[in-house]
Amino acid sequence: MKPKIHPDYFEVTVKCACGHETTVGAASKNIQVEICSNCHPFYTGKQKLVDTAGRIDKFNRKFQKGIELKKKQSAAKARKQNAPAPESPQEVSQEAPAPQ
Repeated sequence: MKPKIHPDYFEVTVKCACGHETTVGAASKNIQVEICSNCHPFYTGKQKLVDTAGRIDKFNRKFQKGIELKKKQSAAKARKQNAPAPESPQEVSQEAPAPQ
């Protein structure tokens, strides 16, 4: 193994939101999880209400920003298309007064 290229390896206690703790080896010093094998419905057979409302609200806020951005871009594009066409260079030079 090459020296000084590998991360440090620690014995870490993984803490679940339910209170269950497990010791594992990892490169980070602190690991906290929301659901573990001790409280996951697949393993326990029990239903558990997971706080997804916060995640859904966060997604909707993020998605709403994208919708608003697209509306602004389409409005700017429509204004640009509806703007009067610039006059030809010859017409501009005829109308503009000569510099003194």
